[in-house]
Order: sequence, then C-alpha cells, then structure tokens
Amino acid sequence: MDNDVSAGSSSTSTLGHLALGLTLLAFGIGHTRVIDGVTAADAVSLALYVGGIALFVAGLLEFRGGSAFTGTAFVGLGAFWFTWGTGADAHVSGHAAGLFLLLWALFALSLTLGAAGGGLLAQGTYALLFLGLLLLGVGQFAGSDGLGKVGGWLAALAGLAAWYGATAALAKWPTALPGRAAGRGVTAAG
Repeated sequence: MDNDVSAGSSSTSTLGHLALGLTLLAFGIGHTRVIDGVTAADAVSLALYVGGIALFVAGLLEFRGGSAFTGTAFVGLGAFWFTWGTGADAHVSGHAAGLFLLLWALFALSLTLGAAGGGLLAQGTYALLFLGLLLLGVGQFAGSDGLGKVGGWLAALAGLAAWYGATAALAKWPTALPGRAAGRGVTAAG
C-alpha cells in the first residue's frame, strides 16, 4: 500500500479534517441564515455523506493506524453527522433537538480537553464546535433564533479552523504560533 494513503496516515487525518471543515461550514452557515434561502436543512446531504460516512470511515482508518484521539474524534463526529442527517426530517420538539445538541456539545467538550496536547488549532476547532453546539442547544430550549445564529457562526468558525488545518497540512503551511524566547529570569526546563 502506498504510504501516502495508508491507514492512520497524515493523509487520512487531512481528509477527515477537510470533511469535518466542509460539513461544519455548511451546517454553521445554514444556521446563521446569512445567505438568503439557505438553512441548516440544506446541509443534510453533505452532513450525511461527507460528515457522516466519510468522516466515520476516516476515523476507523485512524484507529487502525494507532491514532486513538483522532479516531475517536472522527468516528464520534461521523456518528453525530450521520444521526443529524438522517433525523433532520423527523418532527421532534425543540427540547428534544436541544437535548440532542447539548449531549453532542459534551462530546465536543471531551474532544477539546483531549486535544490539549495537540496544539491550539485542534483545541480551538473543538472548543468552537463545543460552544456552537452549546448555544444551538440552549437556543432550541429557549426558542431563541438569536442564540441559534450565534451558535451557527461559532460552528462555521470551527469549520474554517478544521478546513485551515487540513489545507495547511496539504500546503505545508504553519499550524502553530511561533514560540516566544524565554525572557529574563525565565528558564526553560527539559
């Protein structure tokens, strides 16, 4: 098997982050209603196939390659997108939709905490996703379109961060902020 497409390789992670980024952008922009006539429901096909199936498969390949964190993130988020995509036509109460989003916000919080050693870009992506899902969920409970729009913007920003991370990996752009030199009276251990 070619090293560039082997299971658990950086290309699998890049593909997963592209899938996550595109799906989050469509989902988030749909919730903001910034484009006339475009709603979150218009993202269902993308969420189902790209966010659900492709992301889930990328997660399985990450597990196979030994990356437990990325595998967990991609498989879990693939399950989220697949469930959201297949249930989008279901008529559920605002409270049921809010609970669904809040439960997945907890998953995103776990990813945020788990990404602490993986760099600010990864942690920021999952933190923005957590905040977006949290506000979308609370907005569902409160019946607040305003909270839903803010949650949509945060989800779209998370999508941009995931997309940038994947694009940066392909283009070999920087993904970390440059470190500061130790100042006077500060020592670096290790």
